[in-house]
Amino acid sequence: MNLLLIIVVIALKFLLPVLFLRFPFAAGWANWLLDSVDGDLLIPAGLDDVLYQNLDKSADWISYLFIFIWGWRQPIRREIAATFALRTVGQALFFVTQNEFVFFCFPNLLEPLFLVYATIARFRGRDRVHAIYRARLVWIWLGILAYKFQDEWFTHVANVDRTEFVQRLLR
Repeated sequence: MNLLLIIVVIALKFLLPVLFLRFPFAAGWANWLLDSVDGDLLIPAGLDDVLYQNLDKSADWISYLFIFIWGWRQPIRREIAATFALRTVGQALFFVTQNEFVFFCFPNLLEPLFLVYATIARFRGRDRVHAIYRARLVWIWLGILAYKFQDEWFTHVANVDRTEFVQRLLR
């Protein structure tokens, strides 16, 4: 068991979200990247799968909480609050049932909304972010919904590794 790696990755999963408040773009994308690879690091390092799932979902909810806190001061606070509530219901149902299908029914729309908004702010300016968001609202939400429903399906329903899935399609 690689205890040092496990401690560092889990600590980062719980500490990175705090940085959303000061550095939403950088911390948000760093958190997304870490969340994309953490299972590939922690399980081979010796962390039990059931323990990993519960720690991962707890850390995810902490990130949702900090996105909600960040979002409370933004013009999109209603969207942030609604998507936070949606996913919180999913999180609670998962902890009660341990059934990952609830994540498909209560998708994480909060994180991609946060990342899109923070990215627009970073590259187009904080003073223009809301106008750009509103002007492209339909396209942004179509992208968020398409991305998250396929992501929730692959990750929590089919439990298929996307790399292996694409390799099988190309054979």
